[in-house]
Amino acid sequence: MNVDDLPTPALIVDRAVFEANVATIAERWPGTSLRPHVKAWKSTALARRLHERGHTAFCCATAREMEGMARAGLGDDLLLANEVLEPGAARIGALARDGLARVTVAVDSEATIDAAAAGGVPEVLIDINVGMPRCGCAPGDAARLAGLARRRGLSVRGVMGYEGHLMMEPDETKAEKVEAAMARLVAAHRAVGGEVVSGGGTGTWATNRWVTELQAGSFALMDADYRRRAPFGQALYVLATVISVNPNGWAVADAGLKAMSLDHGNPTVAGADLWFVSDEHTTFRPNDGDPLPRVGDRIRIIPSHIDPTIALHERMYVLDGDDVVDIWDVDLRNW
Repeated sequence: MNVDDLPTPALIVDRAVFEANVATIAERWPGTSLRPHVKAWKSTALARRLHERGHTAFCCATAREMEGMARAGLGDDLLLANEVLEPGAARIGALARDGLARVTVAVDSEATIDAAAAGGVPEVLIDINVGMPRCGCAPGDAARLAGLARRRGLSVRGVMGYEGHLMMEPDETKAEKVEAAMARLVAAHRAVGGEVVSGGGTGTWATNRWVTELQAGSFALMDADYRRRAPFGQALYVLATVISVNPNGWAVADAGLKAMSLDHGNPTVAGADLWFVSDEHTTFRPNDGDPLPRVGDRIRIIPSHIDPTIALHERMYVLDGDDVVDIWDVDLRNW
């Protein structure tokens, strides 16, 4: 199959760029020091490619992702980097009870510790708020929660803290701010104990020197938002077809809000000014001096945020040049 044979809109992946991205991050984060985040691409096929390269521990955001990874034989070490209550905790605990996976969940309160214990989850990380106003306990409360977890029969592997508010921080100030955030996590780890300090992401892959494992996911495929901040290549595109051309200077492609997310702003069309995205359409104008495309031409749109964009699709088509050489099902989509 050739790329021109694909129905549009479709997700396409440049295999060579994907492979280069994996090689680049592995130089700094080899083996299980990288804990790839499944939420970025929701595909066990892609996860398997990373597993084959020695990245055998994974991060998940939902119970569904944990179950899918375990049932695909990728359950060596699965971390739910998110708080969970019942019935989700019981679903995750069942994976360990049935011998399908080693499972760990993040906890940041008495309620989430109780849920993990009641659900049969054997291992936890104490989730620390390191500056992003989302989940996580105060660093000073970490030791108390760790003690409570151990009394409830849970094994505390260590701590987790996500400096998500710094992923897009300018380079001039990023290192200083990441160090300050990680100081909170390191202090909590001293109080909690355990072998794991988990955190970070694609935006701090080169800056975070304190975690024992990096929770990055976007590096594999990339998007317009991260491309401005990280040295990985753009591997993922939304393939679209030009369906209308106006002689006054604009064109319309057949991929819109139902094919890509705009939560991080507009996507990008190379060599063009993207005007707006509507339900089924992207309207753009070529740069000054460039000719208008023709109806039927294919364009490649760079999504602004891959995680919710990929979740809108059922599969990704992997390309070697213009040849489709593989299909990766987005089999972990939905919640």
